[in-house]
Amino acid sequence: MIKRFIAGAVCPRCSERDKLRAWINAEGTQYRECVRCGFEDAIYAQPPGEIETRVNQPRSGPTTSEDIKPIRFIPDSED
Repeated sequence: MIKRFIAGAVCPRCSERDKLRAWINAEGTQYRECVRCGFEDAIYAQPPGEIETRVNQPRSGPTTSEDIKPIRFIPDSED
């Protein structure tokens, strides 16, 4: 296992630049640690699933352009 410094990275705890180093263990989990303040955390190989929101769900309502009509606030003038 080789621990390498991350160029330009800022520690989330002490805000020091260029003090973080990272490595990957045999299971594929990536770790990072700050050599100044001792901060450590793990970045897992399998990220958590996406949270369901209204943006990433199928659209409800009209699906064709014929079902969608413009809203008219001012009636058309009849000349």
